Amino acid sequence: MEPEWYPESTVLNLTLKNIPIELHARLKASAAANRRSLNREILALLEAQLEAPSADVAAELQALEEFVASLPSVDHARVTRYRGAGRA
Repeated sequence: MEPEWYPESTVLNLTLKNIPIELHARLKASAAANRRSLNREILALLEAQLEAPSADVAAELQALEEFVASLPSVDHARVTRYRGAGRA
């Protein structure tokens, strides 16, 4: 949401400082692959990140734990015996 004192047509500038060389190289490569300027690539990545749904980590962890608990138990001695079956 834009503050009231900015007209809708106002475009703001942002300067990035201390960008690691490796990150700059990755951004440039991504921009080239997507046929965008470096500036437009950074804007696209920022917009995509901010529009992405946030994950409820606690709920995902609980769902994963419930799934793991629903799996059958493994008899490791039996697995070892089957692995060795038929081998010299």
